[in-house]
Order: sequence, then structure tokens, then C-alpha cells
Amino acid sequence: MPLHQFDYLFAIGTIFAALDAWNIGANDVANSWATSVASQSVTYLQAMTLASIMEFAGSVGVGARVADTIRTKVVDTTLFKDDPALLMLGMVCAVTASSLYLTMATRIGLPVSTTHSIMGGVVGMGVAGVGANGVTWVGSNINSGVVSVCLAWVIAPGLSAVFASIIFLITKYSVMLRKNPAVKAFIWVPVYFGLTAALVVMLLLWKGGGYEINLTDSQIVGVIIAVGFGWGILMCLTLMPWLYRVVLMDDWQLRWYHIPLGLLLLRRGEVPPNPEEEPETQDYYEGRTTKEELDASKAAARGDIEVAGDVAAADKIVAVSDTNSTEDATPVARNKPSDFRKPHKKMLGPRPEGKWYEKQVIWWSMKWCVLHGVDQDVVNLQGQKSVLAGDVEEIHAHAARYDNKAEYMYSFLQVMTAATASFTHGANDIANAIGPYATIFEIWNSGVLPPAGKAEVPIWILCFGGAMLVIGVWTYGYNIMRNLGNRLTLQSPSRGFSMELGSAITVILATRLKLPVSTTQCITGATVGVGLCSGTWRTVNWRMVGWIYAGWIITLPATGIISGCLMGIIINAPRWGYSG
Repeated sequence: MPLHQFDYLFAIGTIFAALDAWNIGANDVANSWATSVASQSVTYLQAMTLASIMEFAGSVGVGARVADTIRTKVVDTTLFKDDPALLMLGMVCAVTASSLYLTMATRIGLPVSTTHSIMGGVVGMGVAGVGANGVTWVGSNINSGVVSVCLAWVIAPGLSAVFASIIFLITKYSVMLRKNPAVKAFIWVPVYFGLTAALVVMLLLWKGGGYEINLTDSQIVGVIIAVGFGWGILMCLTLMPWLYRVVLMDDWQLRWYHIPLGLLLLRRGEVPPNPEEEPETQDYYEGRTTKEELDASKAAARGDIEVAGDVAAADKIVAVSDTNSTEDATPVARNKPSDFRKPHKKMLGPRPEGKWYEKQVIWWSMKWCVLHGVDQDVVNLQGQKSVLAGDVEEIHAHAARYDNKAEYMYSFLQVMTAATASFTHGANDIANAIGPYATIFEIWNSGVLPPAGKAEVPIWILCFGGAMLVIGVWTYGYNIMRNLGNRLTLQSPSRGFSMELGSAITVILATRLKLPVSTTQCITGATVGVGLCSGTWRTVNWRMVGWIYAGWIITLPATGIISGCLMGIIINAPRWGYSG
């Protein structure tokens, strides 16, 4: 029987569940695509489009139809059996606390674990509602209890750093540091494609979703190997001939839609001269400061350009300085190496003149609402100095640069790994918002406690959560994305691919071993590991790492305090009413 006397609780829960899902999109989804955007494998608009498709597909198509509403089983729900409405109130407090904390974290650009955020909210409401004894602080196994959060701080980034470092070191010494790295990449790229496809299938089969796997262990192994091998062969027959023509033969006439032609492309004749004479291979290190450029810039700022170690870099800076000189210009600002970057092309023009109700102003406002979140110069924002990031140019100056043609080939792998991570995130982490909301809806709709602490999730709730998640990444994801990627270490496709694949391997291993890990912590650890392997300890922004780690530590107590205070105040507040 519906509890219509608590319609207001259901309404409040709906609002804050939407805000929580919006924040998951804005905060968590950026983890899957930050390295791809930072390494310039895809543009920010392309990343948001792919993220929207993959996240929504994962949330609705593969999302678990039975969500564990009490995250990581930290509260004994049987204690609420005599008063289900109290659990409904508790879940409203938990999702409210989680959404408010995530809003604050997203606003300041701090990537945090959304899983631990809702877990803290549940712990807080549990302590306030049924007492500390009703909370499982240390579970019977490693994947349950509050202590699992502390283990995740070490397990997730540590394992990801190890796996990502191994992958990158293989790439570095087998491809990037070899003679003719683009040729060597032709050997390894199909292997990596097959490995990535196998890992995708492994993740889908082991982690699961709203589907049932009726295969034996040996059959699962066979399917994983067959899919990986088959995908690698398919890439050899389609993408690799296209890359051969584009990368090694500089065939400027080919476009992406020629990839399906596969082996037929090898029958094309000689490549005619390019009339535009523009380089076909993207410079993935454009605007990123080298050590010589940085030394020359500092020398120029001191008025001692001759002491710069690299005369060519010094001449380059002087030439730019002379070309753009004005009488009142500041030499330091004009001589920064980051000023060599191409200007960002805005999709939105200036606000037209006129009253707010005029047609052109209304049309511009509508475009602003849709495009403002993706009309951001994320790559250049990652290079700016800030209180959180410190001097990013100094960090980039210590990182090695590799062949751009070889890097270009790894950009395709990176898009595949990012799309996979995004799909998996939508299929699993959306439960952080819709799990508590499913409990709220179930109790409000039936008036009884969901069996075994679980609630059947209707398809409309999955669509609701998926839609809010997509809106979040589309409108506010840039706030997190600009703090990840290049602000942690210098990014490139080979580095980003290693980070994302290392993070995916960690998630798969943790799933199999039932270890508690967070996607945010995995990609951060992988970024640090690859950063260390691409230079020295100076290639990693330790200040930024410290801020991110601090955000992980305060997440659970912060949301727990907010949720506990809300729950305690409400259930212990004085009540007035009319007698008679």
C-alpha cells in the first residue's frame, strides 16, 4: 500500500537522486575520457558525444536490474523491518548528503569516489537511525564493511600503477625508443587491440549486469581468447592497411570512412603531392613546454637570453616576441611557451544585443545551455598554473617526447579503451544514485521493506539515472577533466592508452577477487605510474596527487556527517500537532 503521507519524501529523494546522478556524470565520467582528451586523441566534443552514448547504453542496456541499495553492505537493513519508512528517510538523507558533497567537489574540480560518497551517506544515516552497532565496520571478508574503503586507498591506485607501468614500459622500449617507431607500432597495435577486446569480454562476463551467463569456466576462457584473437585479425584486415597508407605513405586523400575497404587500400597507387602542403600527422606535444624552451623562456624573462641552453629555442621565443611586441606588453607573459598553442575555436559567439525576450537572445541562450559545457578549451586549461595544479609547464618539461606518427596509431587504441571504461562505468556505478532511489521508491510504493535489502529497479529508473548522468557529463564534466590528464603528468596517446588499459585490468582483477576499488582511484594510480616511467619523479604533479588523495580520505566522513546530522535532526525533532 503506497505511503502517500510521505509523498514529500519521495519528491525530495527524486530531486537529490537526480542531482547525485548528475554529479556522477560530471565527476566520475570524466575519469574515463580525461586522458583521451588530454592526449588529443579525441576532441572534447567528440569525447562528450561518445561518453553520452556509452554511459547511457551501459546504464540502461547492461545496468543491473537488482541494485544493492545499501552500498557494500554496511548497514543491517533488518533493523528497519518494523519501520520501513525510517529506512526511506535514511536513504533520502544519504542521497542528499552524497549529492551535496559531490556538487562541492565537482565545483572545485576535485575528482572523488562516488561509490565512497554514497557509502558515507549510508553509514551516517545508519549511525543516526539504528546506532553504531547497526553498521558493519569490519566485514567478514575483504569486500565488505567500512574498512574496505581504507583498503581501496592503497589497493586501487597501487595495482593500477603497476599494470599501467608494465604496459607502458613494453610500449616504450619495444616501440617508442626503437628506430622507425611507427613501423614497430604496426607489430604491436594489433596485439594490443586483441588484448583490449579480450579484456572487454572478460569484464562483461565476470562483472556482469542485467543478464545471466550460462557458461562453464573453460567455455568462458575459450570465448575470451576467441574474441580477442578475432578482433585482432579484424583490425589487421581493416584498420592496419588504412594506417599503413596514412602513416607510412602519407596518403592525404584517405579519410576515416575508407577504413572498411581494408586490404583493397593496398592496391592504391602512388600518393600524389599534397597541394596544401600541410603535415598530416598531428603534433601531440604542441604547446607543451620542453626543457630547452622553458630554460630559454626563463632566461628571456631575466633579460639574459644568451644564457639559454638552446639557442634555437631562444631564437624562437625572440622571434615571437618581436612579431607580437607592443610598447606596454609584458615580456614574461609574451614569452611563455604555452602561447605557441593554436587558439580555441568557440562554438558560441558573443551574446547578441537586445532584451532577454527577443528571438535572437532566446536562441543564443538555448544554445548556451546546450553547448556551454562542451565549448571549453579543456586541453589548454590543463596547462594553466593554479593553486591546485602548481607549475604544470615545469612538470611537462621533464617528460620525454616520442614520435608523433607512432603516437597517432595508439590514439585508436585509446579511444577503444576509453569507450570500454565509459560503458562499464555506466553499467555499474550508476547504482550509486539509483540504488538508494530504488529503495525510496519501493518503500513509498509498497510500504514494506525490500527483501534482503534489495529492490527491483524499474526500467524508467535506469533511464532516469542514465539521462541525468549524461546531462552531468555534458554540462559540467569539463570542471573535473581539466584537473586530470595533463595537470597530473604530460599526456600522449601511448601514455593514455597504457593508463586506461592498466586501470581496466585492475578493475577486472578486483572484480574477480571481489576487492573494493574505485574507477577514480584506478585511473589516478595508473596516471602516476606511467608518469614515473616516462621521465623522472619530477614528471608527476605530486601537489595535485596530494589534493586528490585528500579528497578520497575526506569523502566518507564528510558525507557521513552530513547524512547523520540530517537524519538525527529529523527523527529527534520536536513534533507538534492538534489533539482531538
